[in-house]
Amino acid sequence: MKDKPRVAVFSFTSCEGCQLQIVNMEDELLEVADAIELVSFREAMDPTGRDYDIAFVEGAITRESEVPVLKEIRRKADTVVAMGACASTAGVNAMKNRFTPEENLREVYGDAAEYYDTSEARPLDEVIDVDYYIRSCPMDRSEFVQVVTSLLLGRKPYDPNYAVCVECRMKENECVYDLDTNEICLGPVTRAGCGALCPDFGSACIGCRGLIDQANIESMMDVMGKHGLDDEEAERRLRMFNSRKRVK
Repeated sequence: MKDKPRVAVFSFTSCEGCQLQIVNMEDELLEVADAIELVSFREAMDPTGRDYDIAFVEGAITRESEVPVLKEIRRKADTVVAMGACASTAGVNAMKNRFTPEENLREVYGDAAEYYDTSEARPLDEVIDVDYYIRSCPMDRSEFVQVVTSLLLGRKPYDPNYAVCVECRMKENECVYDLDTNEICLGPVTRAGCGALCPDFGSACIGCRGLIDQANIESMMDVMGKHGLDDEEAERRLRMFNSRKRVK
């Protein structure tokens, strides 16, 4: 890779909130921009070139027409980073997978449905090989900087595969299950890396970073049941960001 790698940022189906996180980095953005050559970033600039070494890709794949575009990005980039929940797990977009594409089109577009197309929402790694992930909804700016720094140094970015509960313990947070809030926290099955941001403020984890490997879903369902949620509501909580990994 060249001394100053060429970087491109792309977006598929998403709210583009992760790209806005980059734009909102202010002073940090200046340091990052000085270390790379940014050649394409629709949210912030006109493209200056078509060749790139690293591609940061936001959004889920929700139309078949997006597949060849993503595959071309993979072909051209040495490194592909899935940026945010939509790219990593298909995020909230995947909740539509409970219905057929035809049902979704009719619900959203009504009589004009025939003019649009849609398919199952998929994370990037169901279409191409993904090298690294920046998780959360939206992604955390400091995590973006950490990943960029690691890539510039030729290191593998850190991607913990343990639960958010571990981070809560390390920070000595009071477990939200012990608070009189009736909140259901998905920390026991959600991948860490956010620094337990939501529990820091007394709010429950909603699972936006995706599930840890070999997550004990049965135990999580049992815990939610003990807190008064029936199976349907418990599944709804799990599906918010993990429908593609957890569909019943």
